[in-house]
Amino acid sequence: MKIPTIQQIREADAYTIANEPIESIQLMERAANVAASKVMELFPSDVSMLIFCGKGNNGGDGLAIARILLQHDYTCQVYIVKHTESFSEDCQKNLAYLQSAHPLHLHEINQEEDIPSLHIELIIDAILGSGLHTPVANNLLSKVFSHINHSNAFVFSIDIPSGFFADKPMPADALAVHADFVFTFQFPKLAFLFPESYPFVGEWEVGNIDLHPDFINTIESPYYYIEEQDIQGIHKPRPKFSHKGNYGRALLIAGSKGMMGAAVLASKACLRSGVGILETHVPEIGYPIVQTTVPEALCSSDQNTNHFTAVDLEKLNKANAIAIGPGLGMHPDTIVGLKNVIKNTRSPIIFDADAINCLADNKTYLEFMPPHCIFTPHPKEFERLVGKATHSFHRLNLQREFSIKYQCIVVLKGAHTSISIPNGNVYFNSTGNPGMATAGSGDVLTGILLALLAQHYNPIEAAIMAVFNHGKAADIAAKKISYESMIASDIVEALTQI
Repeated sequence: MKIPTIQQIREADAYTIANEPIESIQLMERAANVAASKVMELFPSDVSMLIFCGKGNNGGDGLAIARILLQHDYTCQVYIVKHTESFSEDCQKNLAYLQSAHPLHLHEINQEEDIPSLHIELIIDAILGSGLHTPVANNLLSKVFSHINHSNAFVFSIDIPSGFFADKPMPADALAVHADFVFTFQFPKLAFLFPESYPFVGEWEVGNIDLHPDFINTIESPYYYIEEQDIQGIHKPRPKFSHKGNYGRALLIAGSKGMMGAAVLASKACLRSGVGILETHVPEIGYPIVQTTVPEALCSSDQNTNHFTAVDLEKLNKANAIAIGPGLGMHPDTIVGLKNVIKNTRSPIIFDADAINCLADNKTYLEFMPPHCIFTPHPKEFERLVGKATHSFHRLNLQREFSIKYQCIVVLKGAHTSISIPNGNVYFNSTGNPGMATAGSGDVLTGILLALLAQHYNPIEAAIMAVFNHGKAADIAAKKISYESMIASDIVEALTQI
């Protein structure tokens, strides 16, 4: 799914109105019906509810939603915040419809004293839409926002939390509604995908309002949201007459004294993700551990007892895919060994964990990488590699620039893991949950990614599919165990159910 700008979404609305054709008030009614259906799905008809509406089109959505809910025997009071002089044309029409059918349910807020008591269960926020360009001042709107944010009600925002910016960072002192849930229309907003947005956005869902597909197909955006159908288009089914040689040979370079669990987890995840043959190269101390815990993997030991120093050129040449980093450590010998892997490999390499930290301290090595290498940093590792960002929009730009400069793929891990590719496009993941915030989860991702790369998925497809499957496995695991009790091994085991 594309993630357009707010301006592009407005153009999609206008194109739909002109070419479906449909009147703008009818398109608003379509959006209101979809949003009202979501409210009715989540809340019973006896929920105590207030709807706050502005005077623009977002307010028009709220007025139409109120009318639909009242028609379905919901009880709600509607408060129009008089924050500007005039109504938008479609908001005015929906106000007239509601006044005609349910005049006793309409109220105005002209000053702070008009704000009602919020000892209720549900607030629907339809005050301001996505067209906001400047922060809300300390005025009537800010007072309404403050009352909403200090209530104990569940806050359901229509399209976007009022006062929130969709396409740029929020100033530290900006005022906006803190939603618990946002029901947005047709596309996610880019800002929804960033951690500092969570206090404003909470959870969110996209409602399809059938904007014209011809225009959607022409939208140019570097940002995409990964969905199940995208993975179905990538997945390669297995022919009946296939054997292990058809599914690649992977080489995993991992582990150091006290960190062998990372090598084990990555190895198991790689095998569970369909690789034909896996060889795990570990320090001598880790050889019996891998042989015992992962009998399906080939195992070779380093010449050093406690850490990685080198791997035979023959092994590098035989591998269809190479990953290095889980539990690796940063011994000076290990850094030299990493440099030699880069110099002697023409295929893309997956760099994880300490391999990334080693490269952050030796950035000249980046110039020798083969194209389409894959980095899997968490935010702090990314910061060491690329530099400190002031906010998520800045970090996204740094990520894109790094991928373009080094013609590589960066999998920046987080709640909506972002995958930047050499042309500057970025794919945000839709799967996963907070239970993944546990030691070893990243090692599992590396193993999945290694398996797919070895099976001849191209590096971009492998990254997108690995991240999605990693999160999907965690979602499967979360159906059986709590977020708090989830461990990385649970994610590995859940791969069997994808």
